[in-house]
Amino acid sequence: MTGSGRDFGRELYPFLYEAPPVDSGGLTAVLDAVRESTVQKCQDVVDLRRRLCQEYRDRLVETAEAMAKAFAGGHKLLAFGNGGSATDAQDAAADCMVPPFDRWRPLPALALTNDVAVVTAVANDVGFENVFLRQVIAFGQPGDIALGFSTSGNSSNVLAALTEARHRGLLTVALAGNDGGAMAQSPEVDYCFIARTEHLPRIQEGQATVWHTLLELVQEVLAGGKDVP
Repeated sequence: MTGSGRDFGRELYPFLYEAPPVDSGGLTAVLDAVRESTVQKCQDVVDLRRRLCQEYRDRLVETAEAMAKAFAGGHKLLAFGNGGSATDAQDAAADCMVPPFDRWRPLPALALTNDVAVVTAVANDVGFENVFLRQVIAFGQPGDIALGFSTSGNSSNVLAALTEARHRGLLTVALAGNDGGAMAQSPEVDYCFIARTEHLPRIQEGQATVWHTLLELVQEVLAGGKDVP
């Protein structure tokens, strides 16, 4: 209960207050349902990954080659997004700087979500739609890579940063969901990959698949040395 008299626990999580099944087969039924749900989720993820690979096979290679060229030229990656996409941006930067395999080279990267002082200052003083744009202006150099995450494809601050990045000569890569939203339609986005589902967890898993595929391809191109276009 709260001061308002409302029981938010029961409102938000009514299943926690339901009486447990009294029949001896109740637990078995619950475990069977959980098992079935888990298998179905795994199948959904596999199906989404397969569709992404089929749709973007050539595009992934083309994007990775462009990114590898940027890294080979001494440029860096700027990653950004909101909410869960902010953690995806942080993961992308960490994957670059601290690669999971010894044979991979560290790559310069910065997650624009990391500096709380900058994000809150810009949000408070200028407006939240500018929190990533201002950092692109400060850190972005021609030839760098701007990587924007948005599950809807319509995050205004992500799109504003990608637009500013493109105008400044950065390579712009967007990861979106649903139908791609404004990102898929923007001429300021060089490469856009869409996880075509409305379920947010599946979108983020699809975006993670795309990112890790891109990173592996980038590392393979860089390992070839002279093969970098």
